[in-house]
Amino acid sequence: MPAFSHYGVGLWVPEVGGAIDPESEAHNLIMSVFGGTSKGERTRVKVRVRTAMTSQAKIEGRFLGGRPPYGYRLAAAGPHPNPSKAADGRRLHKLEPDPTTAPVVRRIFAMYLANNGYFAIAEALTRDGIASPSAADPARNPHRTGAGWAKSAVKNILSNPRYTGRQVWNKQRKDEVLLDVNDVALGYETRMRWNDKTSWVWSDTIAHPPLVTVNDFELAQTIMNASGSGRTSTQPRKARYPYILRGLMLCGLCGRKMQSHQAHETAYYRCRYPNEYALANHIQHPRNIYVAERDIVPALDNWLLTAFAPHRLTDTIRRLHAAQPHTEPDTATPNITAANKIIAACDAKLLQYRAIADAGGDPTTIATWIAEVNAQRAGALAQRDTATAQKQAPDRLTEDDIRHLIGSFDNIRNTLRDAHSEDKSTVYRELRLALTYNPGQNKISVEAKPDADYCGVTVCVRGGT
Repeated sequence: MPAFSHYGVGLWVPEVGGAIDPESEAHNLIMSVFGGTSKGERTRVKVRVRTAMTSQAKIEGRFLGGRPPYGYRLAAAGPHPNPSKAADGRRLHKLEPDPTTAPVVRRIFAMYLANNGYFAIAEALTRDGIASPSAADPARNPHRTGAGWAKSAVKNILSNPRYTGRQVWNKQRKDEVLLDVNDVALGYETRMRWNDKTSWVWSDTIAHPPLVTVNDFELAQTIMNASGSGRTSTQPRKARYPYILRGLMLCGLCGRKMQSHQAHETAYYRCRYPNEYALANHIQHPRNIYVAERDIVPALDNWLLTAFAPHRLTDTIRRLHAAQPHTEPDTATPNITAANKIIAACDAKLLQYRAIADAGGDPTTIATWIAEVNAQRAGALAQRDTATAQKQAPDRLTEDDIRHLIGSFDNIRNTLRDAHSEDKSTVYRELRLALTYNPGQNKISVEAKPDADYCGVTVCVRGGT
C-alpha cells in the first residue's frame, strides 16, 4: 500500500466495494486480513508440494530435476503421469551412466580408497587429459574455464551419495532473508543453503544404476571424516598477517588470483600451478611463482601519489575518460523485438493446441505439435536473453563524473602517507585495483578501475621468481 499511495495509484478491492482508502482503519484491517490469508495459503501450497516431492523421491525414486551428477546423463523415462503436463509434451527423466564419465567416477573412488589424496587424484586426472566436470559440460558451466581438475571437484564426487544408485533429494533449501534487518520494508532475497544430512530424503530402493557399491561409499566417507577429526571449530580462521593486496594480485601466465602466503615473517603472493595443469592448457608455467609484498606496495604508492597529485589530477582524469570503452551502436533492440514476436506467436499456438486438446483431439498428435512449438519458443527466449545481455553496456562517464568519483575517495594522497595496512587496503579496493604479475619480465601491470573506468601503468619489482 505505501508504494501505491506514493505513486497515486488506486487499488480496487471487490470486498470493500471500491478503492482502498489508506487513511481508513477498517480498510487497513481488511488488507491485513487478506495479507495473512494469502501468506497462509502460500505456506500451505509449499507444504503440499514439498510433501508430494518427498513421497515421489522416497517411494518412487523419481528424478525431480536439476543437472545430472558427473558420471550420469539424463534419459527418457516415459510420459509424465500428470495428463495435463503430458499434453504439454513434458516427460519424466531418469539417470543413466554416461559411458565417458562413469568410469572416471569409479576411478576416483578406487584411487581414494587406495590412499590417494584429493590433490593427487586431481593431478592424475589432469595429467591423463580427462575432462573435468566443467569441461565435460561447458553449456552448464560458462563461468568456469575447465582448465583442469580441482580438489573441490574430487571431494564433491566422493561426497555424493547418488553414486550408490539411491535417489537423494532435499540436500538444499531456499531461505528468504531480509535485505536489511534495520529496514524490513526493503523486502527479502532468496538464498540457497545446505540442509543437514539428517533432512536429506533417500529413496527406499535403487532408482538408477549405481557406479560404486554402498560399502565403498561408506568407507570413503569414513576416511573423509577421519581426516578432518582434528578440526573442532567452524569459525573462520583469521589471517595472522593483514595482506594488503589480498584478492588483487593476478598471475600473468594463467590469469588466476595469486594466493596470500607468509614465509620468514614476510608476506608473499604465490601462484601454485601443477605441471599437469600447465601441460593440459599448453602454457609454460612454473610450479610456483612468488612475489614479495614489500617489493610492490612502495612502488604502487609512489604511482598513486603521483597520479593523484594536484598538478597531475587533470591529466589523470583526462586519461581515465579517454580509456573508457566506446559505446557500440544499438543492434540488440531489433533482435529483442523479433524474439518477442516469435514468443507471442508461440504462446498463441499453445493456447490453440490446448483448446483442441480440451475438445477431444488426439493427445499424441497434439503433444508433437506442442513439443515443436516449445522448442521454437525456447530458441526465441535464448535469442532474447543474448540480445538483452549485449544491450547492457556500461555508460560512459564525463570528466566531471570522474572528478566527482575521485573526490569521494576521502583524500587518497593523505590516506596513503604513513597509513596502516588496513587503510591502504581500503583505498586500493575503492580504486578497484588489479595487479597482474608477469614473472618473465619481472614487472607488475597495474589497472585502476573506479566504477568501470581504468588507467594502466607498469612498475618494476625487485623480487619474484
